[in-house]
Amino acid sequence: MRNTQCYWNARLFIGIVLTTNKGVIIMEPEINKRKTEHIRLCLEENVEGVNMSTGLEGISFIHNALPEIDFNDISTETSFLQKKLLAPFLVSSMTGGSALATEINQNLAIAAEEKQWAFALGSTRALLESDAHRDSFVVRKHAPTIPVIANLGAVQLNYGYGVDACKKIVEETEADSLVLHLNSLQEIVQDGGDLNFKNLLSKIEKICRDLQVPVGVKEVGFGIDGTVAKKLHDVGIHYIDVAGAGGTSWSQVEKLRTEDPLREVAAEAFNDWGTPTKDCIVSVREKLPEVPLVASGGMKTGVDAAKAITIGANLIGYARQLLEAATISVDEVLKEMERIEFELKMTMFGVGVKSLDDLQATKRLKIMGKSLLDE
Repeated sequence: MRNTQCYWNARLFIGIVLTTNKGVIIMEPEINKRKTEHIRLCLEENVEGVNMSTGLEGISFIHNALPEIDFNDISTETSFLQKKLLAPFLVSSMTGGSALATEINQNLAIAAEEKQWAFALGSTRALLESDAHRDSFVVRKHAPTIPVIANLGAVQLNYGYGVDACKKIVEETEADSLVLHLNSLQEIVQDGGDLNFKNLLSKIEKICRDLQVPVGVKEVGFGIDGTVAKKLHDVGIHYIDVAGAGGTSWSQVEKLRTEDPLREVAAEAFNDWGTPTKDCIVSVREKLPEVPLVASGGMKTGVDAAKAITIGANLIGYARQLLEAATISVDEVLKEMERIEFELKMTMFGVGVKSLDDLQATKRLKIMGKSLLDE
């Protein structure tokens, strides 16, 4: 048996000590400590950008007083990565590589399987660099039928990781896809961050060409615009997760971790940095009309999801909105998921549509105060 003791102060996580039943003390590797610290900060601190929103508040629905449908006939079924989903939702990449992450990912995976949502792991770099908490990434036993997405920082392709590493990640996680995350501003603020983002596009192309599963790309909260998305799609990226601004800001998370006063002060200047999620969706959809598009970044409700779908999103990702529940139990996660699903269906009933295709085509919208019904 093994006991975990965590030592904190008000601002800085000091370390994790694992004590075995023989009294042997083992210090966690740095990468595993960082994963636990990220979870704590996202749960306990204000890590959203300042004066920054998703932009979805500029969209509103025009109520349909005579919907002419039965609420019980509404379907939110869709598919992603050639697998059926009962709702257009994704548990977005959050964590892995720590004791707490193991419990969180297990609860999320079990709930995602029950609700038939897609599920994305946090960065699997820790899986390659440390033997600690490998089970935090092995969720297929809890989610046998839904899409499972593994995750690696794209910048790691400049630091010794290539096709073989990506294949190992996919094999060990039994993933249906690999998503490469782009997190340049986070790496700058992070102590010891990896800053060489040079010539990544050609390396991403090689991963897309040689990996046996579809490869996607996501940001981590600052957004992907249409111009960048097209470059990525042109080299083989299968889907884009815009991960726009309006939710967690990872420069703000790392600001709370850094021991460098320069980085701490500089990060403050970027607390309103990024492209709002709405603008990312519109921009990417304009450049890439057919590419599978995931909208994440500040998504909190089913109404948010409905708005994102009407402007071009196919799948909606939720992260911190589910995190606290995932630290408690599967049932708490399911309650959050049920709320989001009900809110989406309630929105669809409110405008009188029975399917996601009909929702995407509805003109019962006001965008920046202008009614589409008038067009």
